[in-house]
Amino acid sequence: MIPQANHYWLRNAHVPEPLMVRSKQGRSKDWSASSTPHIRSADFGVSAQSNDAQGSLLPTPPDFLLADIEIADGTIASIATAGTLTSYSHPSIDLRGGIVFPCFVDLHTHLDKGHIWERAPNPDGTFASALQVVSQDAEQHWAAEDVYRRMEFGLKCSYAHGTKAIRTHIDSAGKQAAISLEVFKCLQDQWADRLILQAVCLVTLDYFLTPAGETLANQIADIGGILGGVAFANPALETQLDRTFTLAKERKLNLDFHADETNDPDSTCLRHIAEAAIRYRYHDRVVCGHCCSLAVQPAADVETTIALVKQAKIGIVSLPMCNLYLQDRQPGHTPRWRGVTLLHKLKQAGVPVAIASDNCRDPFHAFGDHDALEVFVMSTKIAHLDHPYRDWCRALTSTPADLMDLPTVGRIGVGLPADLVLLKARRYSELFSRSQHDRIVLRAGKAIDTTLPDYAELDDLQLKS
Repeated sequence: MIPQANHYWLRNAHVPEPLMVRSKQGRSKDWSASSTPHIRSADFGVSAQSNDAQGSLLPTPPDFLLADIEIADGTIASIATAGTLTSYSHPSIDLRGGIVFPCFVDLHTHLDKGHIWERAPNPDGTFASALQVVSQDAEQHWAAEDVYRRMEFGLKCSYAHGTKAIRTHIDSAGKQAAISLEVFKCLQDQWADRLILQAVCLVTLDYFLTPAGETLANQIADIGGILGGVAFANPALETQLDRTFTLAKERKLNLDFHADETNDPDSTCLRHIAEAAIRYRYHDRVVCGHCCSLAVQPAADVETTIALVKQAKIGIVSLPMCNLYLQDRQPGHTPRWRGVTLLHKLKQAGVPVAIASDNCRDPFHAFGDHDALEVFVMSTKIAHLDHPYRDWCRALTSTPADLMDLPTVGRIGVGLPADLVLLKARRYSELFSRSQHDRIVLRAGKAIDTTLPDYAELDDLQLKS
């Protein structure tokens, strides 16, 4: 258990080394693999004022540091190599080598669509049907109360699982923009002490060629949001991108696109977006999500596109769970590919790469629980983010935080908020093998209630005819 005191230590914590921020003030000990040789054994609970162990168990796994973390008044006061301190002037808890993550960052979600599955199931699981069913459901049900309650349900789940920052795409065509953006702003204010929320408008890019598109850009600017939309291959794509970049540049807005969510090798929207960013000398943030078709294009085309993406300084966010569900789906057909973009190749080229949850319990993805840790576990298995693990842990922490311009989120270091997720798993082999439902989530050093909201809260919404 975590003490109620404002000042205490977490002992023998396995911190992923890529997520550790080195102290510039010299308050943290010098870290090296040789200085963290063993996991220590003790009861999981408030311990005696000693770091002595009952015996060494297993060597510290690669890519981890075994650390003692001092928490005072909601922040990380100091970090020491485990075993270097012989006594503590404040209560301490032995984590027995349990992994400690910073709170997660979910860069790409669709909170406004979430949790409509029971009233709007996808009849065949395909992308085309998902578009049709969501459109029908929005027309019938997406009044302010409906959107608010479903979005808030998603926030409750994310918070309980240990997420600190969320970016959500919001369907924004026509009258829905005023409804859903107002709901978002209300939730952003109400949850400001718990979650950092960002909104991206979601329309097809041809929408920005109309007066309504310019109005939407102004609405996004008014709420401090991100201009976004779905880029799909069509003869007018260059014109659409030119208009989108112009609107964003005039209003100093970041951009976030859906691109190439298909297995069609002729879909090259990502390349066109990168070329537009270079052409417009666009220096604000640009993120592109999905980018699935890159994985089925010829090698020479891939090299050209990735070089342009790097030059344009575009961040890529992959949604492995949702795309695994949707891509290559045909009735009676076993899918032959995973729908995941070239994560390894992009990362090797120096492109910022993140992973995120995308849709939850809606026609685009029947499953999901807004759990970024589940996304990490599933993505590791789907996209082989192991052998070696390297710094893939950044893909749901510091990298998306950087793409959201949140420099103090998604990392662990002296002076940073004590927003942490404590796990009993001591190494990746344990983390990826067993559910971490018993995780402890700290916000400002205090353990929060991690009870998930009951699905029954939304029953009356699902029963609407």
